[in-house]
Amino acid sequence: MQGTAAVIAPREYELEDSQFDFLRKLVGRQAGIVLTDAKRELVHGRITRRIRALKLGGFADYCALLRDNPDAEIGEFINAITTNLTAFFREMHHFEFLAKEALPRWLQRPTERLRIWSAGCSTGEEPYSIAMTLHEGLGRRVGDAAILATDIDTNVLDTARRGIYAAHRVEGVPDRYRRYLQRGKGNNAGKVRVKPEIAELIRFRQLNLMGPWPVKGPFQIVFCRNVVIYFNKDTQRQLFQRFADVIEPGGFLVIGHSETLFNICDRFDLIGRTIYRKRA
Repeated sequence: MQGTAAVIAPREYELEDSQFDFLRKLVGRQAGIVLTDAKRELVHGRITRRIRALKLGGFADYCALLRDNPDAEIGEFINAITTNLTAFFREMHHFEFLAKEALPRWLQRPTERLRIWSAGCSTGEEPYSIAMTLHEGLGRRVGDAAILATDIDTNVLDTARRGIYAAHRVEGVPDRYRRYLQRGKGNNAGKVRVKPEIAELIRFRQLNLMGPWPVKGPFQIVFCRNVVIYFNKDTQRQLFQRFADVIEPGGFLVIGHSETLFNICDRFDLIGRTIYRKRA
């Protein structure tokens, strides 16, 4: 029996090479994100959803919209492209360092405020994890601490501000911190809300790390984890230099498990697993 070739259904919208090249150059300029050819399917899938939502004819119309009226769509475009993978107490050793080393060191400075920046906070799990650690470790001085949490994606920031998560999302929260979570009842069964005493430690703001930083230092600690993996080396160098400018001497920079400052920035010393101290 003679075999028959499989029939592949045509795509709803085709992404041409020139269109993909335009989109990845645009996201590179706007957000510093590097999209390789391996990300073509990701771009196709995510932007197809925007094309449907806007009732456009295809990628040509979408690219034209971004060229002719960028202010109308650039925010949604960046939101669609950015990847937001996070969890409560992800990379637990960072929070153990915060609780056992960084906070006791700061408590010896009775007249100063503690300022921590969660850069690339996504849906909020990281800054809430930081806030729980602070509330547990600082006692009466917790009022002297403040967390700035920023992200380029306005959609994930809305989720972060609400502080409400599906119950399975909080499975990584250690038992000693569970008192800071309130489980929903009735119509809210299966959901968990972060309690107000934790949420009030955090200020959420939209911020593009590639643009101006309307933030005032110095920060004692900056968390920027699993963000720069999407940037090229030159962009990483610029970003870490800017972080060094706003971290106080002796302060800490915490990055992701697959990231490094080696041959990128010489203003920090490695003191732990992806934990760096700024040189004096």
